[in-house]
Amino acid sequence: MSRVVVLGSVNLDLHLQVERHPRGGETLLAGDLERRFGGKGGNQAVACARAGATTALVGAVGDDEPGREYRRRLEAFGVDAGLVREVPGAPTGTAVICVDARGENTIVVAPGANHRVGAEHLAALDGPGGLEDGDVLLAQLELPLEVVAEGVRRAAARGARVVLNLAPFAVLPPDVLALADPVVVNEHEAALLAEQLGGDQPPSLLVTLGAAGSRWGDLEVPGERVEAVVDTTGAGDSFCGVLAARLAAGDDRRAAVEAATAAAALTVQHEGAQPPSPRP
Repeated sequence: MSRVVVLGSVNLDLHLQVERHPRGGETLLAGDLERRFGGKGGNQAVACARAGATTALVGAVGDDEPGREYRRRLEAFGVDAGLVREVPGAPTGTAVICVDARGENTIVVAPGANHRVGAEHLAALDGPGGLEDGDVLLAQLELPLEVVAEGVRRAAARGARVVLNLAPFAVLPPDVLALADPVVVNEHEAALLAEQLGGDQPPSLLVTLGAAGSRWGDLEVPGERVEAVVDTTGAGDSFCGVLAARLAAGDDRRAAVEAATAAAALTVQHEGAQPPSPRP
């Protein structure tokens, strides 16, 4: 059976509810501080597993209780967390997220153990038990860029499909972008990517358009109507995770994108990037 291996970050999310986002130099009062689980790797792995894919996460946490708690949580959602290593002396990654009254967010990330992920972690992609034809590698850019690039190259060399989410946006070598099917970006990231490539684009590019849906080459899929947006945190991660899961299951582009769109619409209707518990 094909599976999804997620190469990505693990963060403890600290949420603050604000009426509006502060201006430069301004102090605002917020609601109570809430502690949740996030990081693009963790979010996307949970979305993959909930979509029915056999899912493993390659990443790192600190040698602290938040990291150990996160690994237990991943396992409870059905994610194989055996390749999420503890890094001695490093804290688990942390993100501070402010969500305003409209559900829009701003995020500041302290990477912690995520930036200690190195080439040694990629050994899990090779050899017996590594990626195979039909598998999918799903990666984002909250790990060191050279590690992501090497992971993409190794996955493609083993015949796995690569889904590469350029978030948060950064410059990757053109040969790495060319190996992904697709590269996933939002509208803002798409503009930055076009600027980087001098107006060109990768061979396979999927642009998410918020409520308007998404565009993958000639394929256009409309968005789903949402009556009330609670929190946009993690909507893109849910999209990517379910997209990878459905591609691994053999869906065509339209079916995979439609499933991913539905998942993103559900995500904005609850607080936080992940469901509060593994229960259906």
